[in-house]
Amino acid sequence: MNKKVTVQDLGSKDYKVSWEYQEDLFKAIVDTKIKNRREAAGLETDNYLLFVEHPHVYTLGKSGDMSNLLLNEKQLTEKGATFYKINRGGDITYHGPGQIVGYPILDLENFFTDIHKYLRLLEEAIILTLAEYGIKSERSPGETGVWLDVGTPFARKICAMGVRASRWVTMHGFALNVNADLGYFDNIIPCGIRGKAVTSMHVELGKSIPEEDVKSKIRVHFSNLFEAELV
Repeated sequence: MNKKVTVQDLGSKDYKVSWEYQEDLFKAIVDTKIKNRREAAGLETDNYLLFVEHPHVYTLGKSGDMSNLLLNEKQLTEKGATFYKINRGGDITYHGPGQIVGYPILDLENFFTDIHKYLRLLEEAIILTLAEYGIKSERSPGETGVWLDVGTPFARKICAMGVRASRWVTMHGFALNVNADLGYFDNIIPCGIRGKAVTSMHVELGKSIPEEDVKSKIRVHFSNLFEAELV
């Protein structure tokens, strides 16, 4: 059982390039597990936590509804944005500058075999991180991600989540709005949920937030919650 997690900060990187990189890491772990079971050998599987910032892009999950994208191809080009239909759960979301995207590629058999618990721990890592900035956030029943003012007319999402898992190996992850341009969310029905707003840390706090500091805090909480050694 390997509880070491290799952290890689990819900087600003095109969504498709990052997706293909995730797929390569994901496939390598899955292939190792298949070989391990076939040969009954004690092969060890790797774990990764990728941080990345994407240029403007909209992504639609495998069960998502295309009608939740409110732009046509020409309008996407005018906005300087791209669009991909991908293999994670969830509906449509936006990624762009000022947003911290985290992709944990974990073999959950190194930690626990419970997807529900996995999602709740990802949410908790963000909730604890936001609390360090004085932002009180929480879960919204039936809606994955991290929210503010749940149960009020002012409910708004600050962190979206969508994952894929196969043979207990995960990919995709979370997107926390830190200094994000929220105008890009006006072009979609975020996560397919009507009547709910989105927000960003800089909007809530009224100032720009150093993103490297936020990543450092996420790392600490992730390590503690998953009882993992980040390397």
